[in-house]
Amino acid sequence: MTATSKLLHATTTPTARLPLSSISSSSKSNFFSSSLILPAPSSSKTFPSLVAKVSVSSQSSKTATGDAPDSAMDAVQRRLMFEDECILVDENDRIVGHDSKYNCHLMEKIESENLLHRAFSVFLFNSKYELLLQQRSATKVTFPLVWTNTCCSHPLYRESELIEDNSLGVRNAAQRKLLDELGIPAEDLPVDQFIPLGRILYKAPSDGQWGEHELDYLLFMVRDVGVNPNPDEVADIKYVNREQLKELLGKADAGEEGLKLSPWFRLVVDNFLFKWWDHVEKGTIKDVVDMKTIHKLT
Repeated sequence: MTATSKLLHATTTPTARLPLSSISSSSKSNFFSSSLILPAPSSSKTFPSLVAKVSVSSQSSKTATGDAPDSAMDAVQRRLMFEDECILVDENDRIVGHDSKYNCHLMEKIESENLLHRAFSVFLFNSKYELLLQQRSATKVTFPLVWTNTCCSHPLYRESELIEDNSLGVRNAAQRKLLDELGIPAEDLPVDQFIPLGRILYKAPSDGQWGEHELDYLLFMVRDVGVNPNPDEVADIKYVNREQLKELLGKADAGEEGLKLSPWFRLVVDNFLFKWWDHVEKGTIKDVVDMKTIHKLT
């Protein structure tokens, strides 16, 4: 079954989960670049047109106290929260619709509607097998200023990022966000070099109003790249070896220097990362690929 055959029909619910066919073809041009890989014309996997964005007024999204939960957002994060449409999935990673990034990260929506969206986490190593970490910017809506893996974001509800064959849509999204967040050109990150190792499902509140509920694809790559972080997204970066990461974990556990790690990164570290790091160094990382299992972690 193709991804699009799984999509829900249009509804009148507040989450505005619409079918792909409702956008005009003139809106497509903004979504594609030559760096993205799409199926060949002869491929049996096809997608209808893209869906029109449905904005959600901040005046209609109030907390129990009457304050709009987005009142403190800066302009960049506000735009992303309302313009980006995440892919909604069930716990088996079947596409069931889409919703705004805003709704997908409101804890009241996550809890009341069980909104679960597809995500990815990139682990980029250099030729010395050091892992690139980033500290999220202070303006991030969820988990500001925490340290995490190289890049964490979402494939969007657009044709190039809905391709499910070989996780191609997720890999296209990873290439896009590594440019957005870290300034790494697409040509330095060929999508066929991302290795999807596995998937995790987790839920994590951030500050009471916001949180994450994600089915997260874990993508690994070994490649030397130039990095030019976008300050709207990234506060700091560093490469770490295993011992330096263990030191970082110890500081986070002890609450030293106010250092915090993202919950998804910590789940990957505690369950998989160090044994996978062995395979990164040995050049045998493909031996541990398991895209059949969805690990439900808490």
